[in-house]
Amino acid sequence: MTEIITHEAIPGFEVPVHRALAEPILLAGAPRAVAITNGTLAAALGLGLRLWIAGLVVWAIGHLAAVWAAKRDAQFVDVVRRHVRYPAHLGV
Repeated sequence: MTEIITHEAIPGFEVPVHRALAEPILLAGAPRAVAITNGTLAAALGLGLRLWIAGLVVWAIGHLAAVWAAKRDAQFVDVVRRHVRYPAHLGV
């Protein structure tokens, strides 16, 4: 008794959705907010504290980690925010 459900277009109720509305905004493969935050932190280290090598290392590692996470789940920033917001009911 398996029912086969078919999705047929109803005239007047079909709307094309532009690709930009469904995809996340990325800068060089990393989510925009993460890329800006990472670049600001790296610039503060490199320019503000004059630790050029440390600033480049922080930027490279942070950006590679953000790109890796975005490839696995493009919405990982929202997931982490939601995860941090909920309290741990089963305390360790």
